[in-house]
Amino acid sequence: MRSTLCLLALLMLPGAASAQRRPPVAPVLVGIDALRADLLAKAGADTVYFGAGSVDLGPPAKAVLAAQAQWFLAHPEVVARIEGYAEASDTRDHALAIGASRAEQVRNYLILLGVPAVQLSTVSWGKERPGIARAVTVLVR
Repeated sequence: MRSTLCLLALLMLPGAASAQRRPPVAPVLVGIDALRADLLAKAGADTVYFGAGSVDLGPPAKAVLAAQAQWFLAHPEVVARIEGYAEASDTRDHALAIGASRAEQVRNYLILLGVPAVQLSTVSWGKERPGIARAVTVLVR
């Protein structure tokens, strides 16, 4: 899986309202592999699973998400993309809808646990990326 992380820091300094223009702040590059490894070490997983055709979070998924929420709260500079998947047997449109609903369930639960919404985005892959059926994966980016 390709991994890159680029955080753009915008800095408002006192006196910035003066007529003098400051050069743009350079992006800060952070090692995504190290962040992912830390998330996995502290949360135990970056993927939660759903029952076949289900969009409901079960107790095992909630436990993983509770640990992930603690990690995200300790790393407010990190944003994540929550990727939703579905079974390969669904139609393309149905699989995309299921994947989107699963990703939103995960996002909403993390927000309920205190993770700021600005740290979380979602995407549905439906069955476009086979091999991760009935799952949602949180990718640090």
